[in-house]
Order: sequence, then C-alpha cells, then structure tokens
Amino acid sequence: MPGSEQTWVARVTPAAGCSVATLLGLPLGLDVWERQADALVVAAPESRLAELERRRLAHVERWGTPAQYQAGLRSRSADAPDDD
Repeated sequence: MPGSEQTWVARVTPAAGCSVATLLGLPLGLDVWERQADALVVAAPESRLAELERRRLAHVERWGTPAQYQAGLRSRSADAPDDD
C-alpha cells in the first residue's frame, strides 16, 4: 500500500529486568514468528519497534523486510547439503 509503514523482521531481546514472557504479555501488536528462550523473532512496523526501544523494553536488531528475510532463508536452504 502506498504510504504504509515499513514492516521489519527483527530479533527483539528483552532489556535487563524484562523477560520474553513480559514482552509477550504486553499489548505491543507484534507478529511473533519465533519464540526463543532469550528473544523473539517478530515482524512489526517500524513505529512499534521504535516504541520498544524508546521505552527501553528491548534491544531491537532489524534483519530486513519480510521479503528480504524470506529470500535469505530460501537462499540458505538451497545452499544447504542434502541429508541423503
């Protein structure tokens, strides 16, 4: 959509004193793709990620747009040796 906000795939690591469970309990509107013991992989608009950083709830590592991230996964999958 023209004028819509950029969505990023990002690794969100809770700040000290915060946990993954705490982040999941907040009404942040994150599309969680993966839950790890110490972080979340999410797809979210830039404004939501910036709000996490502004509120010092988490460190955000932007990995790319959803299309870039999925293309990278496909590329790595194609390069992986077969387990035959």
